[in-house]
Amino acid sequence: MESYRIDFTSLPWETPLRGLRCKVQRHDGRQLRLVEYTPDMPPHWCEKGHIGYILDGQFEIRFEQQTIVFHPGDGVFIPSGPAHKHMGRALSETVRVVFVEDV
Repeated sequence: MESYRIDFTSLPWETPLRGLRCKVQRHDGRQLRLVEYTPDMPPHWCEKGHIGYILDGQFEIRFEQQTIVFHPGDGVFIPSGPAHKHMGRALSETVRVVFVEDV
């Protein structure tokens, strides 16, 4: 996992969906999103290519061919494009993920 020393503590939480909240920070031409999921989040469809790192909790993503459970420390890559739609859900009380996206 690439190391990012970003202070998210001073940033406000945004709540785009029930059971999901995030903080966004820009750093060296990239956008970093700290996202927290809870089990009451509606099934979340990912449509945009991005890479993320699970900080804590367990998260399940249902791909077209298989279902994978991700654990703390795992990297997650979601392919981009309209043909790639993946449903994700939190399996533990709280799941925290850092997503890294080029801006």
